[in-house]
Amino acid sequence: MSTRRGIILAGGTGSRLHPVTLAVSKQLLPVYDKPMIYYPLSTLMLGGISEFLVITTPEDRASFERLLDDGSQWGLSISFATQAAPNGIAEAFLIGESFLDGRPAALILGDNLFYGSGFSAQLQAASANVEVATVFAQRVSDPERYGVVAFDAGGIATGIEEKPEAPKSNWAVTGLYFYPSDVADVAKAVEPSARGELEITTVNSSYLDQGRLSVARLDRGFAWLDTGTFNSMVEASEFVRVIEQRQRVKIGSPEEVAYQMGFIDRDQLRALALPLLKSGYGDSLVDVADREN
Repeated sequence: MSTRRGIILAGGTGSRLHPVTLAVSKQLLPVYDKPMIYYPLSTLMLGGISEFLVITTPEDRASFERLLDDGSQWGLSISFATQAAPNGIAEAFLIGESFLDGRPAALILGDNLFYGSGFSAQLQAASANVEVATVFAQRVSDPERYGVVAFDAGGIATGIEEKPEAPKSNWAVTGLYFYPSDVADVAKAVEPSARGELEITTVNSSYLDQGRLSVARLDRGFAWLDTGTFNSMVEASEFVRVIEQRQRVKIGSPEEVAYQMGFIDRDQLRALALPLLKSGYGDSLVDVADREN
């Protein structure tokens, strides 16, 4: 089990999903058969992380607490904090400084979904390396919308720019980051950008300047989905539906991942499945529990 602690940033106004998100947090909306926040939670769990801080808005905190509870049902420890306004991703480390308590950190955005072969191994390698920061990047067709990594001829990262007008590559930094234990101190030195936010790109650039940044590339065949718009939510739901029905697996299931990672045992998995049988969600959990019998 990792000593690294995980932060899920699930705040913001969800304005790209209005009017739906006028009443409910974006990260509580369904992506096929489970709440959106289950996907980033499961991703960090695959990295061996079992202690989490969920940062959300003051209005939505009670809903997240009702959904996730304290995490003990999955063998986790989950606590909660609030971000009063969307002041930038890097603010998560200021809000979460006492939670991190000097431990290495992992941060994931609450609307990011990842799926691909070998991903667990990549996550665990990033989590185990506590001396450097690791960001995950994928090639995109519209890099001007993201933080973009520039590489030299040898494939070594030379710079990161936030939403550049003339991107130096097509490699976008995803919403998944692993940092050493000094990340809160690095974040404290970040000055607000022109748009008034504490940019995570500034944190990443600081580690790059120190020679302590690793960029893990997610190659072809790997899915990274940002579910922040209506179209992207529909696409993500259909992606999950097809994979789950054709392969009889679950994507982003905390129950299944908790069992795979040894956070809970087979009897605990069965107990979690029972209340979920009527919706069909529990059926696959029973299959997982029976698979090795």
